[in-house]
Amino acid sequence: MSDDGGRKKGLTRRSFLKSAGGVAAVAGMAAGGVAVAARDGAAAAGSMPRKWNETYDVVVIGSGFAGLAAAIEAKNAGASVVVIEKMPVYGGNSIINGGDFCAPATRLQKAAGVQDSPDLMYNDIMKAGLYLNNPGLARTLADHAGEALEWCEDYVGAKFTRLNFHGGHSVKRANQTVNASGSELVSKMLGKAQALGVEVQTRTKMERMIANKDGRIVGIEVRTGYKYPDERSGKAAYIKARKAVILTSGGFSNDIALRRIQDPRLTEKFESTNQPGATGEALLAACMAGAMDVQMDWIQLGPWTSPDEKGFGHVPLFCERLVGYGPMIDPVKGKRFFKETGNRKERADAIILLGHPVIIMGDSYAVPKQVFPRALEKGLQNGAIKKFDSLEALAKNYNIPLEVFQQEITRWNSFAEKKKDDDFDCMIFPDAKPTATAPFYAARLWPKVHHTMGGLVIDKNAQVFGFDLKPLKGLYAAGEVTGGIHGAVRLGGVAMADCIVFGRIAGKNAAKETAWG
Repeated sequence: MSDDGGRKKGLTRRSFLKSAGGVAAVAGMAAGGVAVAARDGAAAAGSMPRKWNETYDVVVIGSGFAGLAAAIEAKNAGASVVVIEKMPVYGGNSIINGGDFCAPATRLQKAAGVQDSPDLMYNDIMKAGLYLNNPGLARTLADHAGEALEWCEDYVGAKFTRLNFHGGHSVKRANQTVNASGSELVSKMLGKAQALGVEVQTRTKMERMIANKDGRIVGIEVRTGYKYPDERSGKAAYIKARKAVILTSGGFSNDIALRRIQDPRLTEKFESTNQPGATGEALLAACMAGAMDVQMDWIQLGPWTSPDEKGFGHVPLFCERLVGYGPMIDPVKGKRFFKETGNRKERADAIILLGHPVIIMGDSYAVPKQVFPRALEKGLQNGAIKKFDSLEALAKNYNIPLEVFQQEITRWNSFAEKKKDDDFDCMIFPDAKPTATAPFYAARLWPKVHHTMGGLVIDKNAQVFGFDLKPLKGLYAAGEVTGGIHGAVRLGGVAMADCIVFGRIAGKNAAKETAWG
């Protein structure tokens, strides 16, 4: 619906601000020009289409981990289901993520002798989130992450073969896919969904949500044949949701205007790890239909990305495997500057405060042991990861003051020997050794916008809440489009668990809704 259309149907500036929650909605209009469907009864009723082009019990928006999990569970509960995806390919950010699924007391942990529990994972999530997390949502995530991983393995058929560590966790609990990519799980989930009879439509962009006179979400307006990023492409169509709409459209890391409203630092100088379509207009459309948002200004930067490659790249899989095994160095001073195993926000803020890229490094013991071979190979090929025959050659390449650097490596090695970091309290793993044997490997690090912790308010049933603090009937959500679960900081590897746990919950509950019309 255009602005003109909104005026013709009685949508005033005052009613818009009242129904959309003010700042979030105005930000959305400024950022993306998203069409408006007010929760005001008359406006909502007036926005109903004369004819629905398609009808399903459950309509899922987004084809990543959360969307496919929701679709599978809704279909298994007896609902007819369609998944729509605005991009030409399915998977969103999920298909390009690193494939780490954090869960407690898993098969890989038990095989490695790692002691873990839902309580410990919950405590880690809350601590990293600065206790701004919704405790009930964080508890649901920690309690159900283990069974969600088993569902992915035993029912979906995805393979997880390696146990990894991410900064901010108390133990190694990241179960990595066999190919170190989310594509392993996405492809298996897509195959499962389609085998069950779930319809998946790409190049289909949601324009707005449609509510009936009672404020219930009853369907969506879309553009079929949409060709990103041409907003004039495609044809208008209307999809009816007899039971519910499930929003799993991801975050807004690539919407520079919207993220700058939330965090003015995040200008064009900060690239994003996300796929191009992570622009948040579906989230804003939900706000305009009456959904409440929370913690939108908590935006996470990945401290493990490199300025020497585009997007997510290969360096994150190099860097994160080396924390606790090798030092992170400020090349200007030649010294360590922060705890390598700190959480994402802590490390990213420390790098930004320095104002220039830093390096992460490892030697011939740590790198082959820890780094996934394909990631190392690809990083060396594109030049983001470099290999050196000596510390002197490494220092020369990055203009590091040699004498100070050598002294710092000697000091780090003493910490590695005794497994205790006297300077920054980095977690040094039992199998870590001194960084002493050539060849040495290094990569430059500079943060990129990675994850938006804020989004729609949901409860433990994945039901979206409105600005009246009541459930918004007919609307569920899961994954990065939601907020409140992670608080100030999302721990690495927890996104997969978040998406699968709440995606499954959303799908099951949406299918239980009483059909309208």
